[in-house]
Amino acid sequence: MWPAPEHFGTHFAARAEAIRGEASSGDDLQAVYHLWLVGHQLDHGRAPWLDPYTFQPESTPRVNFGGWPFGLPFWPLTEAFGPVVAWNVLILLTYLAAGWFTLLWLLELGLPRVAALFGGLVFTLAPYRVAQSTGHLRGPISILIPLALWAFERARRGSRWWIVLSGAAIASIPFSDLHLALGAVPFFFVYALCRTRSPWLLAGAAACVAAAAGAALLVATLNISGSIGAGGRSLREVAFYSATGLDLVTRHARHGPESFIFLGWLTPLLGVAGLIVLVAARRWGLAVALAIGAIVPVLLALGTHFPLYATLWHHFEPLRYPRVPERELPVACLALAALAAFAVARLARAVPNFVRVCYLVVVVAVALDLRLGVSSYRSVAADAHNTAYAALRSQPPGRLLELPVLHPSVGHGALYLYYDMQAQRQRPGGYSTVAPLKAALLALKLEPIDCGVWTPRTERLIDRLGVRYLALHAGLYGHGAGWLAWRALVARGWGVLARDGGVTTFAKGRPAEPPPMHEPTNTNVVFCPEWNQRTPRYRQNWFWVRGHGRLVLRLASAGPVRATFTVDGRTRSHRVVRPATVTVPLGPQRWHLIAARDLGRRPPERLGVHLGDPAAGLATQVTRAHPGQEHPSEYRLERLRFHRRAGECGDALRGRVCHLGGDPALLERKLRRVVGREDVDVGADAVVRCQHCGLRRAGECGDALRGRVCHLGGDPALP
Repeated sequence: MWPAPEHFGTHFAARAEAIRGEASSGDDLQAVYHLWLVGHQLDHGRAPWLDPYTFQPESTPRVNFGGWPFGLPFWPLTEAFGPVVAWNVLILLTYLAAGWFTLLWLLELGLPRVAALFGGLVFTLAPYRVAQSTGHLRGPISILIPLALWAFERARRGSRWWIVLSGAAIASIPFSDLHLALGAVPFFFVYALCRTRSPWLLAGAAACVAAAAGAALLVATLNISGSIGAGGRSLREVAFYSATGLDLVTRHARHGPESFIFLGWLTPLLGVAGLIVLVAARRWGLAVALAIGAIVPVLLALGTHFPLYATLWHHFEPLRYPRVPERELPVACLALAALAAFAVARLARAVPNFVRVCYLVVVVAVALDLRLGVSSYRSVAADAHNTAYAALRSQPPGRLLELPVLHPSVGHGALYLYYDMQAQRQRPGGYSTVAPLKAALLALKLEPIDCGVWTPRTERLIDRLGVRYLALHAGLYGHGAGWLAWRALVARGWGVLARDGGVTTFAKGRPAEPPPMHEPTNTNVVFCPEWNQRTPRYRQNWFWVRGHGRLVLRLASAGPVRATFTVDGRTRSHRVVRPATVTVPLGPQRWHLIAARDLGRRPPERLGVHLGDPAAGLATQVTRAHPGQEHPSEYRLERLRFHRRAGECGDALRGRVCHLGGDPALLERKLRRVVGREDVDVGADAVVRCQHCGLRRAGECGDALRGRVCHLGGDPALP
């Protein structure tokens, strides 16, 4: 659903998560930032390929590869209409360009104009390409593939200088999408080998491939090396994002947008018919090239469900970096569009008296096939003129830190990139899956601020970073933590600079204001970010408790570990060998900060903690290690009676999930009945979410509802 005309300047055409009082958070915000940055740098006479704001001062200015090539047309659009309209117009223009470039290419292959136009329509409306245009630039950048093929065909029939345009198009793909280049560049070379025997053209095609390889090497050297993504992705991550054969014919995202690879129902049949037409016409080279382009990306999109994928992953190093194997699929969309066009052209020749009727029926049928029931776009809030961020423009120099502090790999960080287009301040944070390792470690050090934990080390770190301003995003906070964070800022002299919607900016020495969010009333325990699903992640962790009297901590561990708890200056330390109880006195009725530290060399996730004190009204259970187990690597979530064991399905500590099996709706009803709660949400992506059972998805691990063992991988204290 595109924004209505009256909202065209205030809402993005994208797919994003609504955030209360702020812009909707999605990958479109990251794309807009990268595109805007090119023109912004040119306006100020600076290098348009650099990002001077993100991950400062922990990193040198990052190279903004994502701004090429669309940052150049985005610049005048932004100057004329602003970034929101510029994005919406640019996306519309890329749809026109996709159809136009495909039309030109197919005309060079000898197809009638109407058939070529039909092929352009199929590529333009390809569901996967459309879905990857709602935030990612994968859909828009895929228009460079037919452009490169058209220029190559022109070089075959005219001036060989057209090969330069082919090289420019194919070499631009790695800058914006290195993963798409893994499919597009080899396909271009295979296409050239199948289409010509001219040594000059083959040499030119090889030069194009070399230019693309050089661009990929440049991206890997400048952005990936030394980043959090430098080690590549595990095969278990690939398995999570791998599509199945059913995804090829399903009109909705069965388990997340990344594995949505619907190709249509009629279009693949036309593709097969088109291949038969080419073979019958003895156009062997073109038939081989398009068959490879249509089949290989689809097989790779199946990931670990394709038997040879693991072998390829182990022996072809570039394949180890994408965690989403579907990202080469635009190549298949283009090849299928070409094959379908040949099939339709042949069908029209078979009924010469009804050519127009034939084309009309096929166009309508395929358009309905590709778009009926397929929903990709939403009209999402942009908040392009946030006064809280705009107020920073007139303030003295100083860096900006956004709260909550997010790890660079967390998608909500795109929200901070987008708002910085208004503030234009250097920030220690940012959003990138290839962020510098130092920036990621810094985010972990600053995480305690998110829930109001300030230590002398934190104060010194803030000063060293040159942070003079804070921006608190209330919409990103869970219940309770935002109120605690605000209270801590006021206590340390930070006052409100400006407020707009869910965003509040702070500066030292400004007047204090009461928090706009309410004090948590439906819980007596608030866990800080150092806890993953109420399981401690580090050697030192914090949580808040509201109450008085005494705090009872029941400890259970799969192995010997020492735990030290400090509250109100009182410390209790205990070496946990068997289930034990530690009692810590609390002061008067208020919020108390509890520090859990010195957890020994064993991973702190092995520690199980029960909180419970009837006098204080606490009744929160967060145990993760089940005492008395025969195998210390197993544990039980007692309320659901789920058994899981370390081993095979992924590292849930990093947010990966486990495959369970079953229909999403049926699984949701079963879980609600077993849990006895309504906060279980399976949804269209077939991911089970509830505070007791963590994250799991339909597929491979067995029916935990019946008590079978599920293999997760990682530490036994996983959530």
